[in-house]
Amino acid sequence: MGKLVCASLVIAAIAALLGERIVNLRKRALASRELLQNHLPNCVALKNLDSGSEDITILGDGLAFISTGLKNPGRPASEGPGKIFSLDLQDPRMKPVELRMPRNFDLDSFNPHGISAYTDPTDDTIYLFVVNHPQHKSQVEVFQFVEDNNLLMHVKTIKHEQLYSVNDIVAVGVDSFYATNDHYFSHDILKSYVEPVLGLSWSNVVYYSPTDVKVVSDGYYFANGINISPDKGHIYVADLFGHNVHVLERQEDNSLVSLKSVALGSLCDNIEVDLETGDLWLGCHPNGWTFFLFDPNDPPGSEVIRVQKIHSDQPVVTQVYEDDGGVLMGSSVAAAYGGKLLIGTVFHKALVCDLE
Repeated sequence: MGKLVCASLVIAAIAALLGERIVNLRKRALASRELLQNHLPNCVALKNLDSGSEDITILGDGLAFISTGLKNPGRPASEGPGKIFSLDLQDPRMKPVELRMPRNFDLDSFNPHGISAYTDPTDDTIYLFVVNHPQHKSQVEVFQFVEDNNLLMHVKTIKHEQLYSVNDIVAVGVDSFYATNDHYFSHDILKSYVEPVLGLSWSNVVYYSPTDVKVVSDGYYFANGINISPDKGHIYVADLFGHNVHVLERQEDNSLVSLKSVALGSLCDNIEVDLETGDLWLGCHPNGWTFFLFDPNDPPGSEVIRVQKIHSDQPVVTQVYEDDGGVLMGSSVAAAYGGKLLIGTVFHKALVCDLE
């Protein structure tokens, strides 16, 4: 009888702990948040992007790159491989163009996630860094963009034991970058269930170069989007379950020093930075519970948040767009240029809207 009582107490304690952890997870996922409508004028769906537009980055001349076709377990996905599109935001037709891929690249397993463009100051060559998940593993593909032929030439594939759960990337050289690992564990069960339920803040940011690979920042619940300030002196990291964006200062040895975090009130995904104003634009999941437990009858909503004056004592955080999922599901990125706002999603369509 004594053993039975002890076993019952242990089971009850585990059940109570599990229940408390799930309640905590729902709280961090903003599961109780009711979504409203806060739309922008003249929003139009971009063509050819029906399989998502997980990440978008825009060059100073208005040329945007868009990754599409990310396959994530539990959410809708296209049957074919992922693709990269370009979009000239100075062209009033707003027509995305699929970029051709080289024959020496394994396109069948191409599963693109976060992207970052880098322009070599010595010759203006544009390199596109793409997080790729073939067979749901993590590696980084480096391409050279050949604009005249709408072509991406594959330069190399980067794999490293420190790059094991890569979500997003920001290039800082022709072969160097910072990247976020959104989980600490790589095993599917541990990272998909144990880590979020226990609320472990163990994910991190890694710096990579051919001669130096190291963790430069950690302590995130879910390190997601990453980007760099226009002056290249600061790195911004979105902590999805932390509901905030972190500001970190770059050091001479490429390590990072944390300066502060700014509360966002949403589960924010990718970060884009306005090269002229320094404003941060974030695509966010206003109710993460509906996103992670995708149900077409209860679609996940979308939200865009803008952060101005992020280095001041009082950053200005503004909700620019919100939808309950009826128009746009699962927004993951927002990028502004020339009075227009691009809003991308993990698996749904992409919108271009007027900001004024």
